[in-house]
Amino acid sequence: MKKIFFQASLPRAGSTLLQNIIGQNPKFYVTPTSGVLELVYGARNHYTSCDEFKAQDKELMRKGFQNFCAQGVNGYFDAITDKPYVLDKSRGWSYYYNFLDFIYPNPKIICMVRDLRDIFASMEKIFRKNPDVAPGMENNTNLKGITTEGRIDIWSSTPPVGLSLERLYQTLSEKNDKYIHFLKYEDFTQHPQREIEKIYNYLELPYFEHNFDNVKQITQENDNIHGIYGDHTIKSKVKYIPSDAQEVLGKVAYNWIRTNYAWFYDYFKYD
Repeated sequence: MKKIFFQASLPRAGSTLLQNIIGQNPKFYVTPTSGVLELVYGARNHYTSCDEFKAQDKELMRKGFQNFCAQGVNGYFDAITDKPYVLDKSRGWSYYYNFLDFIYPNPKIICMVRDLRDIFASMEKIFRKNPDVAPGMENNTNLKGITTEGRIDIWSSTPPVGLSLERLYQTLSEKNDKYIHFLKYEDFTQHPQREIEKIYNYLELPYFEHNFDNVKQITQENDNIHGIYGDHTIKSKVKYIPSDAQEVLGKVAYNWIRTNYAWFYDYFKYD
């Protein structure tokens, strides 16, 4: 049986890069943005609401549903890869830790985070680079999304950034963070060898020698589906790039993010 691991990193925090580095290991099948969570999530909704299940023995149905989900996920990956290890990427896995633990007891989840000011700066830079595309967020009548600060307000309260941060906050509140391997994008790009070794230790797998200077793109997905912010193309070399967030966002927005997300900065020990 395959060993299935999970990645639930923040948007614009290097999740695609990490997948493609792990994918250098010939024993790993790594996914692009995956819909597997949506499959079992949808099944849970039907299982919960369906009268046929309600009318039968509760514990028996619970056992059946658990095995249905576990075997379904296993069958999904058995059909598409012969590799013994899988790293499935979906931002929701950490938030649904309890549900995942019900399907796969003691799951291992990797979550890469990044200074939120750089995440929002990345979003803003993408916005500015695509003046030919109507972003669907500017409202001149209600003065919404007109300024950088206004766009940050929208991003922080909508998917993918806002939803991911809400889910992360709840994950920490439920104390499920102790089961998750967090790593900082900044640490990974500065010390990839050290950080990748920590991942292998967490996964309890033998280490594989990775090449951080020639990372080939393995994962493929149609970014047109995700819109202008869904850029999943990686650079071939792992390289640390100093933050330009204050320059991009301006001092007011830069400081607002730090103050408004104090819980994030305190937990992950960002300055």
